[in-house]
Amino acid sequence: MSRPSPTPENLTYLVTERSRVRRLHKRASHEAAAVHAVLDAAPLCHVGYVIDGQPYVTPTIHWREGERVYWHGSAASRFLRKVEGARVCLTVSLMDGYVLARSAFNHSVNYRSAMVFGTARIVEEPDAIAGALRRFTDGLFPGRWDTLRPMTAPELKGTSVLYLDIEEASAKTRAAPPGDDDEADYPVWAGVLPMETRLGMPQPAPDLTQGIALPAGLADLVSSGRLR
Repeated sequence: MSRPSPTPENLTYLVTERSRVRRLHKRASHEAAAVHAVLDAAPLCHVGYVIDGQPYVTPTIHWREGERVYWHGSAASRFLRKVEGARVCLTVSLMDGYVLARSAFNHSVNYRSAMVFGTARIVEEPDAIAGALRRFTDGLFPGRWDTLRPMTAPELKGTSVLYLDIEEASAKTRAAPPGDDDEADYPVWAGVLPMETRLGMPQPAPDLTQGIALPAGLADLVSSGRLR
């Protein structure tokens, strides 16, 4: 399985009836850079698909390489095998704050979201699965893979890695104060309550061998607060 090529900086996804944003389109973008920024910032995605006429949405962790988005799960899951070759919709979202206006009607949230469409494929070869998981792990925690106990053959066999190549996509964001400046004379507090998702203080495993310190790379991640 070949790895996806880098994305041209000026790429804009095709807009169709499926991916066109119908409401508040000024907040939307079909530019790859905008979509990628949201995909890369969100640690969790939801994958929607239909199996035997029934809709399902599966939450999982994802990662992006160029125009390809990966996610993983248990090889024992009936969903993952049945979704192979199916059209799927993968979404991510982050809340950045509550927006409090002078009326209940004008309350809102600041957010970032992305929706991508493609066909689900399963990585079949054990070496390709291991390579994808290595890139995923090191993408989150640089250099960690080589410090871990090597994966066993049963572990690789029990792990499914899926991906889609982005065919259509859109991003939608709001990052603004309340939109009720025409009511500024009403005597009630209005503004934004920011919201953040951050890494917290590390909690060592109860049975961690004495003397094993938190690696410098993880300490740097914690101090920066970033998720990726």
